[in-house]
Amino acid sequence: MQIQVVKSKIHRVKCTGADLNYIGSITIDEDLMEAANIIQGEKVQIVNNDNGERLDTYVIPGPRNSGEITLNGAAARKVAVGDTLILITYAFMDIEEAKTFKPSLVFPDEATNLLK
Repeated sequence: MQIQVVKSKIHRVKCTGADLNYIGSITIDEDLMEAANIIQGEKVQIVNNDNGERLDTYVIPGPRNSGEITLNGAAARKVAVGDTLILITYAFMDIEEAKTFKPSLVFPDEATNLLK
């Protein structure tokens, strides 16, 4: 049997952009992606602490050391620039592996979204 567990989390980043006229996805600073072990195209859950919205989309890399967190396409309607977000990815694994698995948890600077 396999279960789904948290693989990665980028905790409490500020939304830096909302681009309705884009084909979709979330743009994340590539430094944050690497720190959280998130790859291009991976499915990510977005939790908006300011309005309670939760949605899923896929990741595209943004410029390194930019702190960029931009919601694109229809997802842009679910956020406002400055909203505090939590970004979560999940993985399927065997129960025994899940018992010892350690997710990649990233806590960037809340003012800049940059790694501390």
